[in-house]
Amino acid sequence: MGGFNGSNGFRVLAGRRGHLGARLLEALAGAAERSPDGPQVWAPRVARRLGLPAAAGLGSATFYADLAAPRGRRHVRVCAAAACFAARAGRQLTEVEEALGVAVGGVGRNDVSLQAVRCLGFCYASPGCLDGDTPCVGPTLTEQLAGGLPPVAPAIPARDVTGDPVALAGIVAGEEPWTVWPEAVATGAAQRVLAEVAASGLRGRGGAGFPVSAKWAAAGGSPDTVVVANGDEGDPGSYADRLLMEADPARVLEGLALACLACGARRAVVLVRSEYPQALTRMRAAVGQAYADGHLGGSVHGSEVNLDVEVVEGAGSYVAGEETALIAGLEGGRGCARSRPPYPTRQGLWDAPTVVNNVETLAAVPWIVRRGGNAYACRGTRTETGTKLVCLSERFARPGCYEVELGTPVIHIVTELGGGLQEGAELGALQVGGPLGGFLPPDGLDVPLTEADLARHGAALGHAGLVAFDRRVTGREVLRHVWEFAAAESCGACSPCRVGSRRGLEITGSGTPSEEYTRLLRVMGQASLCAFGRRVPAAVRSLARAYGDELGEWDR
Repeated sequence: MGGFNGSNGFRVLAGRRGHLGARLLEALAGAAERSPDGPQVWAPRVARRLGLPAAAGLGSATFYADLAAPRGRRHVRVCAAAACFAARAGRQLTEVEEALGVAVGGVGRNDVSLQAVRCLGFCYASPGCLDGDTPCVGPTLTEQLAGGLPPVAPAIPARDVTGDPVALAGIVAGEEPWTVWPEAVATGAAQRVLAEVAASGLRGRGGAGFPVSAKWAAAGGSPDTVVVANGDEGDPGSYADRLLMEADPARVLEGLALACLACGARRAVVLVRSEYPQALTRMRAAVGQAYADGHLGGSVHGSEVNLDVEVVEGAGSYVAGEETALIAGLEGGRGCARSRPPYPTRQGLWDAPTVVNNVETLAAVPWIVRRGGNAYACRGTRTETGTKLVCLSERFARPGCYEVELGTPVIHIVTELGGGLQEGAELGALQVGGPLGGFLPPDGLDVPLTEADLARHGAALGHAGLVAFDRRVTGREVLRHVWEFAAAESCGACSPCRVGSRRGLEITGSGTPSEEYTRLLRVMGQASLCAFGRRVPAAVRSLARAYGDELGEWDR
């Protein structure tokens, strides 16, 4: 994450509030691309040129993976996340290292550098790499990188099974975007938009599940409000936001514009993770077209509505997708979670009231405003309404992004939509909702796809990515993989998570769990600053239960 490479308007907005963050991260990014040295050499110089202490530059440069990673003239990012791990039974990193002749984290012959990232959004066709910004994906990955085969980047399979898609309305049903917005601004329908979304029961689709209308109302209608479209989808196994930003970016922007109208906001930011270069290009082009068509800017469609939207590129961090960490990154700092209160809706980006909604959430808003909140509320379950985009990983016979109603049994998604596993392979465990979501056993899939039902079974909805682990990998290998992710992606802001994640990894590699392991899980779960650290214990316990006797001793 981290806001840099924004437009002049983004920097001006930051500057008006006396902050240099946008300029700092942009300058750090430029220095990282030009220099063969590490950030310890160039980051303090960049900070001093801006009149900031050296620690400001060094702190941010060493936090974000894209700034801290050594870079050669040819820079390759290889996915080390769950779906790619499952696809190659954990061998993908070694295979890429051998193909390029360079170790992860280093610069090798011919000035080639290799960086491990989590994730690239190619979970449906794993394993995946980005060679510069060119994707190389699939079982012939190493041959593509070595130049023996041309790069391959399969399109995301997208299917609706509801009969009337919401988020996928443009992608699979051909519905045009920007059909609701002109009328909404012409009639001053801010209260109607807010009322329809309230009636719909729409909750945030980024993982937290907070009622959207309540978050919008909490900003208080201040014209200083900033609305952020969070395209920093970091949950390995989910690529729904990448699909929406690449295939239907105008719908995302229309939803963002309607959110701004409901909040009384005149400014918005779209954050796109750097691991999605095509999505970044498409979103920037869509914003430019929206200005050209009069949907954005001053006096939109002849109304009194003024709305400016900026697109900002991330810099590589999983935990910085959490809204307070996201805000810290956009301000130029390390992407660490902040304690609350104050809540972002009262004091967020540059101290302005800030509303953060994820891409899938915003993509549902035009449908809701056009069809009515009650029509949306009739779908899903009584307590968790509407539809959800579910992403199936490469191990499935029919991987892809499916729009389903909430409450659909997971077993139906796995066996009927996904067709079970490839070549009849045996399922070892199913990861639901990302690395901190949880795991279900093969005989425990008859669970409705809702946050409440999954929670009762030790899992979580999250972004609703489903990653299948077959029997080629052992439960112990998956357990170590989860701890490796936690240790690598903890922001380090609090001791329970910073120390606990690394110690958990050490213990899983040393033999059997001990009383220390039990205490570690308890402290992380109760004392971590944000949901990242608090969710790790639940995730590893659910994994132990999913593998039964194989990991029984690790269920502490």
